[in-house]
Amino acid sequence: MAELQGLVERLERAITRLEQLSAEAHRPPGDCGEVNGVNGGVAPSVEAFDKLMNSMVADFLKNSRILAGDVETHNEVAALLKPISEKIQEIQTFRERNRGSSMFNHLSAVSESIPALGWVAVSPKPGPYVKEMNDAATFYTNRVLKDYKHSDLRHVDWVKSYLNIWSELQSYIKEHHTTGLAWSKTGPVASTASTFSMLSSGPGLPPPPPPPPPPGPPPLFENEGRKEESSPSRSALFAQLNQGEAITKGLRHVTDDQKTYKNPSLRAQGQTRSPTKSHTPSPTSPKSHSLQKHAPVFELEGKKWRVEYQEDRNDLVVSETELKQVAYIFKCDKSTLQIKGKVNSITIDNCKKFGLVFDNVVGIVEVINSKDVQIQVMGRVPTISINKTEGCHIYLSEDALDCEIVSAKSSEMNILIPQDGDYREFPVPEQFKTTWDGSKLVTEPAEIMA
Repeated sequence: MAELQGLVERLERAITRLEQLSAEAHRPPGDCGEVNGVNGGVAPSVEAFDKLMNSMVADFLKNSRILAGDVETHNEVAALLKPISEKIQEIQTFRERNRGSSMFNHLSAVSESIPALGWVAVSPKPGPYVKEMNDAATFYTNRVLKDYKHSDLRHVDWVKSYLNIWSELQSYIKEHHTTGLAWSKTGPVASTASTFSMLSSGPGLPPPPPPPPPPGPPPLFENEGRKEESSPSRSALFAQLNQGEAITKGLRHVTDDQKTYKNPSLRAQGQTRSPTKSHTPSPTSPKSHSLQKHAPVFELEGKKWRVEYQEDRNDLVVSETELKQVAYIFKCDKSTLQIKGKVNSITIDNCKKFGLVFDNVVGIVEVINSKDVQIQVMGRVPTISINKTEGCHIYLSEDALDCEIVSAKSSEMNILIPQDGDYREFPVPEQFKTTWDGSKLVTEPAEIMA
């Protein structure tokens, strides 16, 4: 009877142990589990991140599905961030392939700010990095608001929900990961196999093979042993420092034939080589990514003239134009474009050493993220906008002297005015002085620019 009772107790203990193992196998992600007999539960940072995903991100994805089209497709790709770097590249490539989309500003807002998801690798201050990406998105979301704030409020809701993601992410980082991604000090060590199973498991996919049994827990006082091991080398270092003047005995004497100021032949050869040290050339680090060549584009797509990736071309001419057409010029280098007739607007984006000659524009001419750009107005244009550009020369005609020029974050801007059959150059101020007059702020160009 006693033997039967013992078998029953052993069976109950085995069942209890199996139930514990089953509960650990079905533990949700982020559960710190039990380590050294202490049940950690779900980490606060994981709870906060789940709250962010279930609120702001879910709201943004819902608004993206409402807008549909390219925006929905773009953000379905964004939801599959695995691994992050590859998917970020896919999102940016999707934007580049859909430049003719009616929602190009939406795609640009996401594409320019999505690198913020790499904050986990930024140290020591990932919060400002996310804010910088948020500012990059704001540049394009402002355009969306300008186009749709009076016509379609769904786009306004989409902008608010998207920007809220980065604002909440900044708050989350500030609270839980101020100086970089923080890991739980008491949580279990994440293995490669467990990470792969979390990323790849899903409906319709077979589970990965189980990992080998983990090794036993490390000793609690492992760090103290390491300190003792490093103490001899530390003692040797202090012993060398305490030598005083005797430490110079280890220096090598330099003979006259090794001195450059006494041996002209060494100056011709450059740096003197030490006879005791062998310098092995360090291998050049490979470039992070090779420059990808794009096929040049020169075509009319709907009502948009696309002039992209042109290099060393000075014969580009757009002759057949209409009032409703716009021109978009992207990443052209050492080229010149002439636009005849009258168009609605012209945008120059990411161009270098580019020249533009046009007759008439009824809207605006924008220059963004460019360098060394020259623009000549043959007829009329009401507004020219210059943003984030280094070097911009604008030749105005007699009919375009009433043109408004708006600049921001740009330098080396000059306006050339026709006078007596020639052009006179006037620089655009880059430095300003702001004072308080008792009721408001007054800003005027600094004296050095005036």
